[in-house]
Amino acid sequence: MHAIALVAQKGGAGKSTLAACLSVIAHEEGAKVFVIDLDPQGNMTDWGTLRTADGPTVEHVPPAKLDAALRALQANGFDYVFIDTAGHDSPTGAAAMKAADLCLIPTKPGRWDIKANKKTYDACATLRRECAFVLTMTIPNAKSTRAHDGARALEMVGEVCLPFIANRAEMFNVTTSGQGITELSPKSRAADEMRELWVSVKNRLGVKKHGKTRSVA
Repeated sequence: MHAIALVAQKGGAGKSTLAACLSVIAHEEGAKVFVIDLDPQGNMTDWGTLRTADGPTVEHVPPAKLDAALRALQANGFDYVFIDTAGHDSPTGAAAMKAADLCLIPTKPGRWDIKANKKTYDACATLRRECAFVLTMTIPNAKSTRAHDGARALEMVGEVCLPFIANRAEMFNVTTSGQGITELSPKSRAADEMRELWVSVKNRLGVKKHGKTRSVA
């Protein structure tokens, strides 16, 4: 079982959106997927209540019970667990980082965002946890210099997962629909970017078998 934590010192970079979209793609591939919502605001829990598909399952878990929950999920044969956390320095982030096999740090390309989220990277490094930045809410233009400047700044700190996740209109509907972007708009560029990101995440986890993709209407 692989535990993937979405952590960031600065909020508003799309942790919950990434957790939703990536967990759905893993589910579409035939994996057994669970989403743990550590955030007191319960964004992922709300998203889960809107879902009509048969997975992934979403539940709110207090930070103190995270380790026990992960042991139970592993015993029940889950392949992936995504852990969503609060958007600031909190016990949820620390608990998730300690438990995760891989920490993804979503950040917007702005200087303040990168500066704030360097603290998250440093915390992961202190815990000796595998981690990588995910550049989000970039301008949907391959020639945009801001995203590339942001990526270069992040690469001076640590590794960056590709591709960049652009600020596309379709993505705003993920949080209110109870769906992932590959369900909402399966043929869109936004869906392609998220699928590419999932391949990058699996490569970092050393996952060789990609599984059989479920059909998407």
